[in-house]
Amino acid sequence: MPRWRVSMQPGLTRPMRAAAAVRRAIAASLLALLALPALAPGVVAAQANGADSAFERAQARLRDAETIKALSAEGQLLYQKDRVKLAGAMYCAQSVALAERGEFRLAIEAASKALVLSGQGGDQVLAASAKRDLAIAYSYAGDLERAAQYAGEALAGAGRTNPAVAGPAHKTLADVAVRRGRLAEAVAGYQRAREAASARFRPLVDISLANAYVADGQLAQARALFGRLAPSGAASFDSTVLRQAYLRGLGKLALAEGDAPAAIRLFDGAAAQADGADAAYHRLWALEGRAAALLALRDRAGARAAYVAAARASEAIRARFRSEEFKTGLFGDVQRIFDQAIGLSMEAGDTAGAWNLSEASRSRALLDVVRERAALSRPGATAPLREAAPDLAGLRATLRDGEALVEFHTLDDRLLAWVVRRSGVKGHTLAVGQAALGERVGAFRDAILTRSKTVAAPARALHALLLEPLGLRPGERLLLVPHGALHYLPFQALRDGAGYLIESHALAYAPSAGVALQLARRGEPGHVSLAAFGNPGTDAKYALPAAQREVERIAGLFSDKRVFVREAASPRQFRASAAGAGVLHVAAHAQVDVIDPLQSRILLAPEPEPEQSPGTGSGFLSAREVYQVDLDRVALVTLSACESGLGRIARGDEILGFTRAFLSAGAGTLFVSLWPVADQSTEPLMTALYSEMAAGTEAALALQAAQIAVLRQPRFADPFFWAPFDLVGDWRLRIRV
Repeated sequence: MPRWRVSMQPGLTRPMRAAAAVRRAIAASLLALLALPALAPGVVAAQANGADSAFERAQARLRDAETIKALSAEGQLLYQKDRVKLAGAMYCAQSVALAERGEFRLAIEAASKALVLSGQGGDQVLAASAKRDLAIAYSYAGDLERAAQYAGEALAGAGRTNPAVAGPAHKTLADVAVRRGRLAEAVAGYQRAREAASARFRPLVDISLANAYVADGQLAQARALFGRLAPSGAASFDSTVLRQAYLRGLGKLALAEGDAPAAIRLFDGAAAQADGADAAYHRLWALEGRAAALLALRDRAGARAAYVAAARASEAIRARFRSEEFKTGLFGDVQRIFDQAIGLSMEAGDTAGAWNLSEASRSRALLDVVRERAALSRPGATAPLREAAPDLAGLRATLRDGEALVEFHTLDDRLLAWVVRRSGVKGHTLAVGQAALGERVGAFRDAILTRSKTVAAPARALHALLLEPLGLRPGERLLLVPHGALHYLPFQALRDGAGYLIESHALAYAPSAGVALQLARRGEPGHVSLAAFGNPGTDAKYALPAAQREVERIAGLFSDKRVFVREAASPRQFRASAAGAGVLHVAAHAQVDVIDPLQSRILLAPEPEPEQSPGTGSGFLSAREVYQVDLDRVALVTLSACESGLGRIARGDEILGFTRAFLSAGAGTLFVSLWPVADQSTEPLMTALYSEMAAGTEAALALQAAQIAVLRQPRFADPFFWAPFDLVGDWRLRIRV
């Protein structure tokens, strides 16, 4: 039986359902990368409407009921734990302040408490205010679906006639429309927000409306609105935020009108007037505007310098914040700046500079978490949150002879690749853009999951496109750093005339070179114990007898082990046992949520619900819960479960899902799967993998040997059986059992 459960569309086979779900995830990731920038300061992490309408409606029906129920339950528990109880309005104010600081989870928790109080007192205005604040927090965090949901709910109740609710709620709906590219809808939404807003809030709405006019090509309307809004120019505003938004808006308008010199003067003026705590943030966007204007003047060198300066400014902003969610959102919002700087640097022949920028743009929130955990695990150390991205010299010094790091970066119209060896670095520009690459990756995955007889053709075509131009050397161990849709590509299943890539190269993956190097510095763990979970005691129709045999065989290789099967393989036992193990192995079903990856769940054994924590006895272990487990001593985690390596790729190329959760919790190396794994082939693959590891083989070589051993069995020769597993993290890991 496959170790996965995905219920997406009736009428499709299980592999086809999974393929459709992942294709939607790939499409959503690409659309997010291509999405229009937010028009108001403080709005982060653009996300696109990448799912088809039927899928969205099905998700919406579930979320409308389940999300509000979950928030109410969470809010009830959180409110009960508060030592000092606040009034509902204070929780709302707290939510807004936290959202503006980038603490989105805390902002949502505060608004949830206000929602609980509104229900206890029957206060409809407070309920509308809490939903308004949930909409704002979700919008800032880039969850456009929930932002729109709560803004709509705020307007459906008492908030419709309350300016303090209606203005921000309508504006949030319009912001969502802009970020989804629905400009006519956005203009209408801002107009409704303007009519409903308080006098204090209306100028910000007007600037957003004018920016929407510019984006929609309604330049005369934008010019007229800017004129009415500030007859005395920027001096009309007593707020730095409004002055900055006004000057940048005028700069965008001048650029759209074809007056690039005027646009430069306006953007430079905005940069010169930036002051206060958010000065760096305002200068960042002014520099971006200046760069765009210089591009319009065909000054590519000047534009490159401005984009690089803007990228460096974003690094300074990132270092000020601890919130992982804010960092993910910030880098999502500035990804277009990095993309321009990277592309122009490659054009100028600055291969090293382009690589450094690419590395600085990806998975920075995750890198900070990994670095912080590594630092705090050393006595007396402090977390190096302000440390820059790794440089090429440091990477080259770390790589050994016979190893190469291959890093990709997708742009709208081309794909960039760098091959870094101890001896140097070479850059390559490949002729495929984001959209076309996403389609080809999706088609290849479909061919694998449906076990198509034509799978060899796309495997060869992608090998020729992505790898043949790079000049890889026979037998090199490859550390792959994908980007965008390439996170979903099983490189090991690509092939040339001589065979599959895995037959000639040991492979490992990493979210970024920085994360890979940080994990590789952990060193060998020495003797390790095993905690293995297999064939949890769920419904009989979901039994996995091969998974139970798998963990029992693996356990036989370890002198110090604990094995939990059937009813013993529970979430509570996982939380109790994980921190003390050196190796964690989980062979179970999984449910993948491609819309909200942190809600992806491993299905363990149900357990009784404790009275003080109702709802915790389901048997599910979510990716969100994994964050709360201390895995600093865990050298290796194997998720022998379906699609455990999948996640949504947020802007800033941040991976969201089980991979991120386990790395953030402290694990050093992961074996995870990219699609639904087959029980009958996973058992021999895992047995071979651990036999190699037990013999002292490095992790990447062990996985290579195991995959080759399985693919050479005729009944498992199809990539569907042997190719789903990736190694993420320390590719040189050795363990002693």
